[in-house]
Amino acid sequence: MTTREVLRFVQHRITQHPDTDVTYEAECLRCAWKATPSTDGGAVDVECMGHAGVSNHRGFRRIVTGFAYVVRADDEASPHPQSSTP
Repeated sequence: MTTREVLRFVQHRITQHPDTDVTYEAECLRCAWKATPSTDGGAVDVECMGHAGVSNHRGFRRIVTGFAYVVRADDEASPHPQSSTP
């Protein structure tokens, strides 16, 4: 008796992990100042402008962290991973 493999190719899409938020951060390129991480990107921008106003430092590195989840493209339901760890 022979074993036979069946391969099936399925389209997938990548989406934001349903149990997490995107986190925004920023850090000054001239000193050790860092903005408080937030889920509100505008709040981080305001902190950067405040730092620029008092220090005259104008360059910042923006960091956006989000967790992704891959699901089948034909799956219309919201993705729910097997475990709660992203």
